[in-house]
Amino acid sequence: MTERTVLVTGGAGYVGSHAAKALARAGYRPVVFDDLSRGFRKAVRWGPLVEADLADRAALAAAFAEWRPVAVMHFAALAYVGESMSDPGLYYRANVANTLNLLDAMVAADVRRIVFSSTCATYGDPIRVPITEDHPQRPVNPYGETKLAVERMLHWFGACHGIGWGALRYFNAAGADPDGEIGENHEPETHLIPLAIDAARGGPPLRVFGTDYPTPDGTAVRDYIHVSDLAAAHVLSLGRLLEAGGSHALNLGTGTGHSVRSVIEAVARRTNRPVPAEMAPRRPGDPPALVADPSEARKLLGWQPACSDMTTIVDTAWRWHSAAPNA
Repeated sequence: MTERTVLVTGGAGYVGSHAAKALARAGYRPVVFDDLSRGFRKAVRWGPLVEADLADRAALAAAFAEWRPVAVMHFAALAYVGESMSDPGLYYRANVANTLNLLDAMVAADVRRIVFSSTCATYGDPIRVPITEDHPQRPVNPYGETKLAVERMLHWFGACHGIGWGALRYFNAAGADPDGEIGENHEPETHLIPLAIDAARGGPPLRVFGTDYPTPDGTAVRDYIHVSDLAAAHVLSLGRLLEAGGSHALNLGTGTGHSVRSVIEAVARRTNRPVPAEMAPRRPGDPPALVADPSEARKLLGWQPACSDMTTIVDTAWRWHSAAPNA
């Protein structure tokens, strides 16, 4: 196989499919490794699909032997905070044990570069905002804890086996492919923007959790980053690993926060429809504000978000959900 092949675990999912498209545009061949338990076959459009589970060590070994990737992009994970609180064992198996299988397979196949989909949830409740990469990592739920455990595994596999890694800590992924080919499709959906769009289209009213935060309008503030900008950062991270070596942990955000109320207003403006909403109490563990300091990613990778203004995020999401609500 081509020396530019990249194995993309979870490449049938939301961020993984956008990264596969970005890889193909950059001249790589993305080979998606996904069990389709939470991803979608129709989202695999830019390279082959290996339909298998990371728990299957034999399938992993066979994929590395057949496709001989130069690197791995690792998106396969479970990512619902509430689910992680009700079933932490599920999250440790899926996010930690399965990643250990992947890293063992990489070592056996002599593949020494990996870009990992991490999260700002590794920081827990922030002690300062904006959040820099040296902020203490104290997760407050099993989801964040399992992602942090993988970051620590990457450190030690790097120290002991020479694996170079990029851990990219997302803030709030949002939006859809500007070309309309792929978009956000979760079951159940928990993200604010698709839920607000669904409410505007006649679905259930949006639940707003907390209106008494110490923020300008009382609702929680988050840093939204367009999924295509996330995908671009993964390609840049991969290029850095392949060309310069070393390892890096970087925040991916814009440095600008948007409150829940301001996002609802943006959806109402774009759709020209009201967004019915119900006020609800705060959820335990939801900080008032999570905003990135993304300066390290810009400095190290030359990464600059190109479509992460809220108008573009909402516009691409609205066009995707309007054209392909069940895609």
